[in-house]
Amino acid sequence: MSASRNTQNSPAPEALLTPAEVAALFRVDPKTVTRWAKAGKLSSIRTLGGHRRYRETEVRQLLRGVEAGN
Repeated sequence: MSASRNTQNSPAPEALLTPAEVAALFRVDPKTVTRWAKAGKLSSIRTLGGHRRYRETEVRQLLRGVEAGN
């Protein structure tokens, strides 16, 4: 049995965004994005270094909801 995996069939890892990238999309301060995560409005993933990262798909979905409300 081979130790290597077939990478063609494995799904691509989900894109993660930094607080600054999310803030730029919403035109808010990065600290606001962190507050949203603490309030449960947006889920975050912690890196090994303790930094927050946000799933791009969830951020885009939230952004569409905000834009639809305008």
